Amino acid sequence: MPVTTITSRELKQHIGYAKRAAKSGPVFITHRGEPAHVLLSMEDYRRLAGQRRSLVEALSMPGLADIDFEPSTFRIETPRPDLG
Repeated sequence: MPVTTITSRELKQHIGYAKRAAKSGPVFITHRGEPAHVLLSMEDYRRLAGQRRSLVEALSMPGLADIDFEPSTFRIETPRPDLG
């Protein structure tokens, strides 16, 4: 199951692309580099909503191990004081 990740800005500009991608798998929508929403097909939504599962069961779904999701990272560097 392919997973697509797009920014909220890209979603606004390319909603058709996101809808087509959701037919194949979830579309993660990020806001300021952080996952904020997930777009699913109605079929996937109904499948998920119709079943009550524990968190452990949901995380052990087949295919999730193949998801390549690496959120962007950033470094905060503080200036070193000039003690000289």
